[in-house]
Amino acid sequence: MTQRVAITGGSGFIGRHLVEHLAARGASLVLVRRPFEPSTLLDALRGADAVVHLAGVVSALRDQDYVSANVDGTRAIAEAARTRGVPLINISSLAAAGPAPPRAPRSEDDLPAPINAYGRSKLEGERAIRQIDGLRWTTLRPGVVYGPRDRALLPLFRVAAAGIMPLVGRPDAAYSFIHVHDLVRAIAAAVDQPAVGDTIFAGHPHPVTTREILEGVRAAAGARAVIIPIPMAVTHAAAFAGDLAGMLRGKPTVINSRRYAELASEGFVCRVDRLRDRLGIVAEIGLPEGLADAYGWYRKEGWL
Repeated sequence: MTQRVAITGGSGFIGRHLVEHLAARGASLVLVRRPFEPSTLLDALRGADAVVHLAGVVSALRDQDYVSANVDGTRAIAEAARTRGVPLINISSLAAAGPAPPRAPRSEDDLPAPINAYGRSKLEGERAIRQIDGLRWTTLRPGVVYGPRDRALLPLFRVAAAGIMPLVGRPDAAYSFIHVHDLVRAIAAAVDQPAVGDTIFAGHPHPVTTREILEGVRAAAGARAVIIPIPMAVTHAAAFAGDLAGMLRGKPTVINSRRYAELASEGFVCRVDRLRDRLGIVAEIGLPEGLADAYGWYRKEGWL
């Protein structure tokens, strides 16, 4: 029987990969676009076997913008899913749980402690889902997602080509990364499983340090760039300047107070046991091959 899956955020970085993956499995897809009006949502979810909620705001100047997209938008999708009796696969973020070093990775049962407006809004979106009686749901919290079509790591490849790579943030900080192909496998597995109110981290079993990320980019690009650590005091000043510039430009800058809070932490590392045990997924693509894959795509598409 052909699956019918509704997807929000289907035109984004992760969404496009998910659309391709599910279509290759023979699924019938409905792309749900904002604004999320109740009548439109109910029409889109009619006859669906599942809805995957990817849409949201990652970077904004105002806290209210995060709330509108990541809390109110999530609640609207969840209420429509409950009305239609459709299981919801909600894609949240490790940011909702908060930072943790590799020596003490976060588990899903730890008390969440997000450190910025984005993380708080993703957590509140998760809570909005839990409050809806009768809704069947699964929440995935991916770490840093990267791969072809990703724009977040693209600047690192560009500075590698320029010959100098600034190491911004704590050099010993570590992060749970996950290649987008592994993440869409996890999402597809969640679509196939009964939604029983699970929250599941999604990441590669081996976290990577800030330096390892830069070295991996440098190796994937075949560059000879010099890695230069930037003192945290300089980064803090740049974040303050970024806040001012963002207000003047009307959009967030690359370095600002929200980003500084992340860079000053010990990292964002999570356990991935539940991903394996509940969904049968173990991330297969390590950082070297994942970055090489992204670099090859950037070159092919003329982004570099």
